[in-house]
Order: sequence, then structure tokens, then C-alpha cells
Amino acid sequence: MAMSCKDGKNLINMDNGKYVRYTPEQVEALERLYHDCPKPSSIRRQQLIRECPILSNIEPKQIKVWFQNRRCREKQRKEASRLQAVNRKLTAMNKLLMEENDRLQKQVSQLVYENGYFRQHTQNTTLASKDTSCESVVTSGQHHLTPQHPPRDASPAGLLSIAEETLTEFLSKATGTAVEWVQMPGMKPGPDSNGIVAISHGCTGVGARACGLVGLEPTRVAEILKDRPSWLRDCRAVDVLNVLPTANGGTIELLYMQLYAPTTLAPGRDFWLLRYTSVLEDGSLVVCERSLKNTQNGPSMPPVQHFVRAEMLPSGYLVRPCEGGGSIIHIVDHMDLEPWSVPEVLRPLYESSTVLAQKTTMAALRQLRQIAQEASQSNVTNWGRRPAALRALSQRLSRGFNEALNGFSDEGWSMIGNDGMDDVTILVNSSPDKLMGLNLPFSNGFPAVSSAVLCAKASMLLQNVPPAILLRFLREHRSEWADNNIDAYAAAAVKVGPCSLQGSRVGNFGGQVILPLAHTIEHEEFLEVIKLEGVCHSPEDAIMPRDVFLLQLCCGMDENAVGTCAELIFAPIDATFADDAPLLPSGFRIIPLDSGKEASSPNRTLDLASALEVGAGNRASGGFSANSGCTRSVMTIAFEFAFESNMQEHVASMARQYIRSIISSVQRVALALSPSHLGSQAGLRSPLGTPEAQTLARWICQSYRSYLGVELLKSSSEGSESILKTLWHHSDAIMCCSLKAMPVFTFANQAGLDMLETTLVALQDITLEKIFDDHGRKTLCSEFPQIMQQGFTCLQGGICMSSMGRPVSYERAVSWKVLNEEENAHCICFMFINWSFV
Repeated sequence: MAMSCKDGKNLINMDNGKYVRYTPEQVEALERLYHDCPKPSSIRRQQLIRECPILSNIEPKQIKVWFQNRRCREKQRKEASRLQAVNRKLTAMNKLLMEENDRLQKQVSQLVYENGYFRQHTQNTTLASKDTSCESVVTSGQHHLTPQHPPRDASPAGLLSIAEETLTEFLSKATGTAVEWVQMPGMKPGPDSNGIVAISHGCTGVGARACGLVGLEPTRVAEILKDRPSWLRDCRAVDVLNVLPTANGGTIELLYMQLYAPTTLAPGRDFWLLRYTSVLEDGSLVVCERSLKNTQNGPSMPPVQHFVRAEMLPSGYLVRPCEGGGSIIHIVDHMDLEPWSVPEVLRPLYESSTVLAQKTTMAALRQLRQIAQEASQSNVTNWGRRPAALRALSQRLSRGFNEALNGFSDEGWSMIGNDGMDDVTILVNSSPDKLMGLNLPFSNGFPAVSSAVLCAKASMLLQNVPPAILLRFLREHRSEWADNNIDAYAAAAVKVGPCSLQGSRVGNFGGQVILPLAHTIEHEEFLEVIKLEGVCHSPEDAIMPRDVFLLQLCCGMDENAVGTCAELIFAPIDATFADDAPLLPSGFRIIPLDSGKEASSPNRTLDLASALEVGAGNRASGGFSANSGCTRSVMTIAFEFAFESNMQEHVASMARQYIRSIISSVQRVALALSPSHLGSQAGLRSPLGTPEAQTLARWICQSYRSYLGVELLKSSSEGSESILKTLWHHSDAIMCCSLKAMPVFTFANQAGLDMLETTLVALQDITLEKIFDDHGRKTLCSEFPQIMQQGFTCLQGGICMSSMGRPVSYERAVSWKVLNEEENAHCICFMFINWSFV
């Protein structure tokens, strides 16, 4: 049979070379059927003919060919549409690259001219230095002085003059050579990139510039970007205090803007701004801003408590319509964030153009692309949530965390006394706005009364640990730092019931089930629901443990992104999980401090399930580099709890101790994750490279040979270091446990850690009986005396459990007593052969 999808939709080429022509009614009926079932089976096609009388005169074979052709045309249409979209994007990106190339050519010409000028100027200065007249020296350097603008009149004409000057300076930064722009480390321009991103070099303050293509009309782009609190997570408020129309159809706005502080160690920033919106002669839309100062007889914004007045140099957005739809956008952010006002250790955050680009410039591009993507997708995502609703939830989580972190008094926060130690700050908020929505009845009808909200917060400096890796560990190994009882207490602030969630299970970490909600553009941020299984908070819960649900926001988990802030923010949610559900966000924020060096981004990946064990020997990671990643970062922790007023002292004490325990756990994990723990050789990382570990490896192998009469390792190397390395990479899971009433694990090789789904740091928290089920524990109890008397035993295959609660099957196991140099029992060693997850 010959057929072609190039034929008309109502023609089919059959075996006899003739075309079968369909009536318009038949084509319409087939199209309806195709919409419901594009690939019907033979039985389904016969059923369609029976159910649709208008098709009764058509053979099933002809129906089959029609559907084949229809699918072919649909595939061609989608491919053509995709290619057209790619072509439009490439055309726009090519235009941007040509403009960038033209700008760079102008910059090169200017630098060549300046180089010649300065060379001549140097010669003149040398001659002038021989003149005893100081006047000649001063005169020769006058062109370096920055002219100070005289005070401006704040009348409409004076403000328009400032606006026009701001427009000119902004355009010279966006498309000209007013600022020397260098490509941001780690950014590769191209059709699949977020845009062309550059950072300033050698100018006042910090600056960032981005050029990109978005699938939105210019007016929509401007509308989104002017609503800064909707996309800039650090923006607390933007108040428009006055609006003045201009004769050319533009508008001048006087704005007051506040930015949250990213950590407890620094104050927030505020700005007194003029914003000018206008349309250029070529139809481009411009929104530019600058700080207002040196204005006479005009409105001013006095200093505000807890804020440092920062300066915005001419910045803004240039939006041009693109052929075929969409817009080409140029973004410039240029600020002086007054780094003198923060501790010296934090100044890189306020002196880094890379940080500004990540937090502000690229965030604007991501918001635009996210909204454009949502417009082209279905209206409903997981659990019936619209993309905009999920974005709003993540925004509320982030904003609520910033509110708790900053604790402004005008929002009702007040500090309460501490116990004499300043490591943890306790704030209390009893304002009606904060409590609104929390005092809702439980699903069983009993009221949940909360009269105040308490926040415990602290900041700590971390050395030589990549923020993305630490955050990923905190997310996937919640049991190593969190207290389920406190999770249950926090969940009691909202009505908790049988939350009915559906979706794919992407992870089960020791009673912690992660259910995905949504990913943002390019998977740079995602929202998920955490289900903590079997949590006990009261004696009633102990009889029937309940599940606790948390809404969780994760971002900044890309190790290769330079200057990225990593966040893990979560809040208890109720059974209804409504879009306007009350949220009390808590969590972590880790900010790299070495981005001020504008160094190139690290280029490595790491599987956190084995992050704490091996360097170059890690099968998933390919190893740490001793020089990769940032060397310093600041972590800020903030947790919120709703409580009754008479419980304030108790809750404050509990919260303070909880934060300190979390700090201790984070310090322990960060130390293990630090690349500085790499040994001098590429293979093993301390403590595996220590003499103690090498001695233990030698004892394990000697005892195995002594009791079983064969060699444990095939390698004939006698060096302790070689024995340890071979034992570490042994394919079977080998682990040692202590000789105590309740044995705990003290050592495991790479396969053993993989089997237990744990780390060297957390290994000692796992007891031997925890990994066996009832049958395994009974077998082990019966065999344990034989191990101590005979020195070894062989166990039949069975099932054990990893530390994450996953069942693991093994073909057989061998256990033997490990003797030290004095022939005394040191520990018990187990080897699980041919193990795998069930």
C-alpha cells in the first residue's frame, strides 16, 4: 500500500492507485474521533464505524490509513512550528550578538584612543613634574575629576530634566560603552541560555546587564518588571508616592523602595527613586530609574530605622518588539549598596556584581520567561494547581521567611530577653495580621488557639563547603538535623488532617516522602510537598502516629552557578492545602561570600547519597577538587512557631535549644562535606586516610584470613594504605559494628555506605538491629554466640533495611570477629554479598 502524508486531508492513496475522497461531514467526524483517540486499535476502528453511521461505507483499512496520515501531518505541523520558533529565537539572538559585537568594537576603539591619550598624558606629566609650579600639575589632571551636578529644581520641569538625563545615561549603559561589561563567569550565550549576561568592571558600585528574548509583548514585559515585589524576592515594598505625566506621553514616578536584608548580620536597604517610562522614536519602550538627590524644594524621604539608604545609579529596561512576536529586552542594574554599613566579612555580598546579577538581573529574566512559558502551557498542573498559583505559593514562602528573618517592628515583631548567649535571637509577634488565618478549627472540630508567633534565628559562618551541596544534603537527609516532635508541634498551628495528595513519589528518605509540585524555568527552583510519616507529638499520637505535611521551596542547588544563594524554606500545611492557606515559613539560607572575587564557577557534580565518603574515588561525583567551589559562606537559620501566650517562656527555651542543635548538626555535616578533607592523594579522604583506618583495614583482612582460611582481598599488596584502598572499593558491602549491648556501626566501605544509604558521619547513629527485620534479628541473636566462640558464621540470604527505610536483599552474608594486635576482640565485621535494593 502506498500512501503519502502530503495528500489533502480528505484523500487517501490506496493499493489500486486511486484516491478515496471523503465528504466534509466524514472528515469532521474523523477529526473528532482523532481528537479523542489519535491511534485507535483495529477493534477500536471497527467500533468507530459501528458507532458513527456516516462512516459505515468506509473500510477499516481506509480508516487506518486516514489516521496514519493524520498523525503524520500532526507531527509535521509540530515540527514545523518548533523549527519556526527556534528560527525566530536564533534570529533574535543573532541580532543581540551583532549589537553586542558592535558595542565591543566601539569599546575597543575607545580603549585604543584612551591608551594613546594616556601614553601622551604620561609623557606630559613627566615633563610637568620637573616644573616647580604646582599649578601646572593640578591643571594637567583636571579632566579626571568627576563633575558634581548642581542641585536640581524639583519642579516638573526639573524632574523631567533629571528623567531625560537618566534615560540618556541608561541607554549608554544598555547599548553603549558607558560601562565596561565583561561576560559573567559560567554564562554561555546561546539560543538555550537565559540570555547574554555581563557584569561591570572597574566602575562605581556594582552593575549587571542582561540581554534576552522573551515571548511577551513589550507592554506586558514593562508591566511585569515595574511590579518589582512580584519577582524580586528581596523586595519588601515599592510605594509610588507621586505620578507626573510628560508632554511626550511618558510618565515620571517618585518611588520609595525597601529591600530585605539577606541575613541577620546586616540591615536592609532602601531607595528614594525617580522612574521614567517613555517610548523611543523606533517604538522601543523604556523604563529607567535612578536615585533622587540634590533636589531643591522637592519631596524627600527621611532616613528610616533599620534601613541603610543605598543609591541606584541610572538603571532600567529597554524593551523592543521582535518580529514574529515577543520582545527583545535589555536589563541594566547599577547600584551602590553602601558596603561600609555591614561587617567586613559580609562586604563581598555588597561589592559583587555577580551577586547582583544572580539576585536581581537574572531573576527578572527568569520571571518573564516563566510567565511566557505558563501562557503556552495548560492551565492546571499537579494537584489541580495553576502555574501562577504555585508561583504565588513559592513567593509567599520566600517572603514569609524574609519577614521572620528581618523582624521589623512595624510588622509587629519585638525581641525578648535571652539566656545571656547571643548566638540565637528570639522574636515574638502577636499582631492580628500575623495571626490571621492561624486560629482555624481542626478538621475534627476542636479549636487551635494561637495567640502569638515566635521566631528563633541565627547566622553562622561556614568554611570551605559548597552551599549547593550542603543544601542538598539538608534536604535529602532531614532526619540528621530535624526533630520530628518539633515538626509535629509546628504543624499543630494549622489544622492537620488526612491530606489527600496525588503524584509521583520521587524520594523516600527515612519516613520523608517527597512529592513534586512544580519546577520553574530551567529547574532552578522547585516546590514540593514533604510527607513526614508516623510523627508522634503527644501520647495520643504514640497510639496512632500521624503524618505531617510540609510545603517546601528549594532553590540554588546548581553547583555550577556562580554567586547563587541556596535556600531551603518550608512550612506546615493543612489538609485542604488551599492557595491562601496560612504559612509559617522556616528554613535555611546559604550565601557564598567569595563571589566578590568574580571567580569562574566550579565544574563538578556530586551525588549526595555518598557525599561524605570519597573524593576522586566516588563513583557518582568524579571527586572534589581542592580548589573548587567557594571557601566561605554565611548560613542564616530562622524557624517560626505559633504558641499560646502562657507558653512563651517554654517555647522560647525549646526554640533556642532546637536552633543550637541544628547549628551543631550543620557544623558536623559541613565539616564532612568540606573539600579540605581530601587526603594528599586522589583516592581517599580523611578519616579514611588516617593511620587508625589503615590499621582497622589490616585487622579486618587478617582476621578474615585467620578464621575462614582464605584471603578477603585479591590484591597482594601488603601496605596498609593499599589494603584500605582496596577494601574501600570492594564490590561487596563490608561494615563493622562495636561490641556493645546494642552494637552500632563504626566503619563501612563505599558499598556498605551505599547499601545503608548513609554517610561516615551518620554511620555511628545506626544500630545493628535497626537494619534487620524481626526474622533477621532472631537469626542474628541465635548466631551471635557462635561468632564469639567460633570466630565467624555464615548467614543465609534475606532482607534488611537501609537507614532510609528501603528494603535491601542480599544473597548471603558472612560475619567474623576482628582481632587487634593483642588478639583481643575489637569489633564484629559483616560482609553482605550480592546485595541490591528491592
